[in-house]
Amino acid sequence: MWFRIATVLLVLWALIGCFSCIQQMRLGADAMGAATDYDRALYAALPGWYDPVFATAVLTGLVGAILLFMRRAAARPFLIASLLAIVVQFGWLFTATDIVAQKGMAETLAVPLMIALIALAAIRLATHARRNSWTV
Repeated sequence: MWFRIATVLLVLWALIGCFSCIQQMRLGADAMGAATDYDRALYAALPGWYDPVFATAVLTGLVGAILLFMRRAAARPFLIASLLAIVVQFGWLFTATDIVAQKGMAETLAVPLMIALIALAAIRLATHARRNSWTV
């Protein structure tokens, strides 16, 4: 029962990620509410590959979560691909911009860290499920 609840929560989390991605592509810097001048400049400076990497992260995460919900071992590669895209996305943001200096460490790192930890937990859950023959 706990496995089913966990996988439903992962699917819901992935859907929230997809919504956030769509909103960012639709609204740009204003996707998270009233944007500052810094937010608008940062969004305008994002490389052309940034949004596709974001889309890859959330879509592979959604496919992986759905497959895990369906008890399919094929979930794990999708979840790993999602984590890799997350690392690329946020890795660039933190190394190529001054966002931490502008917004502060705690505010800037909290959500990306939570996203990465949930992605790691999903991979761990998929691995655990496979080892216990809960997936096929």
